[in-house]
Amino acid sequence: MPLAPLSLSLTVFSRKIAKNHPDLFQRLGEHSRTAFVLDPTDLPIVLCLDPNDGMPKVKLTRGRGTGAARISGPLAALIGLVHGAFDGDALFFSRDLVIEGDTGAALALRNAIDDAELDLSHEAAALSGPFARPVQRLIALAERQTGLCLTRPEDVAIW
Repeated sequence: MPLAPLSLSLTVFSRKIAKNHPDLFQRLGEHSRTAFVLDPTDLPIVLCLDPNDGMPKVKLTRGRGTGAARISGPLAALIGLVHGAFDGDALFFSRDLVIEGDTGAALALRNAIDDAELDLSHEAAALSGPFARPVQRLIALAERQTGLCLTRPEDVAIW
């Protein structure tokens, strides 16, 4: 399967998120141009994220990808981190999450995502215009079928 169309779609999606949450990329500070590799260890692809000063670019690739920081772990853990469903420190110390390279950049990304309180399903539904309701139902079904945390839990406590 060619990865270019999905890469383009994820770039559009990430730019929509950047528009809705400008603080997310501003909070990266000196790392706003740092390339990140997000490596779901249970998939044969990696996601290369270039924040590009708030105009993010996403590229899916097979193999290791290149970036200053690599964050590896199961897809469920990576998505759960975005939604605040999992504690990044607990995942790191249990070795379910591995950080390589520029750990300062990885920490900046984590903090920026935590502060943004993202809900990827809400962002996807908002992009869908008149199809928002069916998209939300499809995401809920996918969440039930896969066990992935595709929405932000209602009762996430912010400490």
